[in-house]
Amino acid sequence: MALMGQVMSAEPYKSAPRVFVIVDNGSDHRGKKAARRLRAAWPNAIMIHTPVHASWLNQVEIFFSIVQKKVISPNDFASTGQLAATLLAFTDRYNQTARPFNWKYTATDLARTLDRISALQEPARPLASLPEAA
Repeated sequence: MALMGQVMSAEPYKSAPRVFVIVDNGSDHRGKKAARRLRAAWPNAIMIHTPVHASWLNQVEIFFSIVQKKVISPNDFASTGQLAATLLAFTDRYNQTARPFNWKYTATDLARTLDRISALQEPARPLASLPEAA
């Protein structure tokens, strides 16, 4: 709520007719109670929850995953200052080359994939049709 106070008290959010706040289902902002608390504090704020188990939709989680794999995991830092400098340098470099994510896999693509998988699987035979053990 402190972060939301900073955001919602600044323009253009303060005077916007609606501000959509997209959140995951973390414990701090899970459920209708959290949405009501946000709306009571800022009537123009509307909380939208991403689907459960859909972290691939959350661009921040994708970025943190990249940071984990490319910066944090393969290194051993001598100090928190060195870690901070490395993270800032990575972020500067990443921001120069990053491109928007363009999701191209459609519901039709998914249906085709599932049909292809189903066609490869042999249907289960009922127990009555299996040969008896000798």
